[in-house]
Amino acid sequence: MAEEEDSEFTGSEKQHFIEEISLVFEEIGLPRMAGRIIGWLLICTPSYQSAEELAGALQASRGSISTMTRLLIEMDLVERIGLPGERRGYFRVRSNIWSRLLRDKMGQVTYLHQLAERGLQLVESESPEFQRRLLDMHDLYSFVEQELPVIIARWEQERYDSK
Repeated sequence: MAEEEDSEFTGSEKQHFIEEISLVFEEIGLPRMAGRIIGWLLICTPSYQSAEELAGALQASRGSISTMTRLLIEMDLVERIGLPGERRGYFRVRSNIWSRLLRDKMGQVTYLHQLAERGLQLVESESPEFQRRLLDMHDLYSFVEQELPVIIARWEQERYDSK
């Protein structure tokens, strides 16, 4: 595992960062090891790592690394690359990982918006005070459903225009 020797962060600080990332990915439904791989690939040098390097850095079995990198590749969060003159493959985080994760959340936003609409139909004869909880939910998810794709597209446009 190659690391920068002049890094200002200690190994334990890096491990803590990796674990925090893994917990976030676990909360969104991925195995913790998948999040640990993402966490390491975000801070490692070089920015790509072999399966052996990932296993060593994360103190994980090759089988676990293999299973999780396949999952991350299927989800289009990680890509496998080859290097000239090298027989083994390397893994790195895809450049659009964060906008992809937000896009994936859009299904949940749409579903919550639809649920709020159904709930409002159930209580349409109730007082406005009674409906307020569902109206707040409906209005927020309606707004997010409309605006989030626009924000992501604008961010990607600005990001890629500046390169």
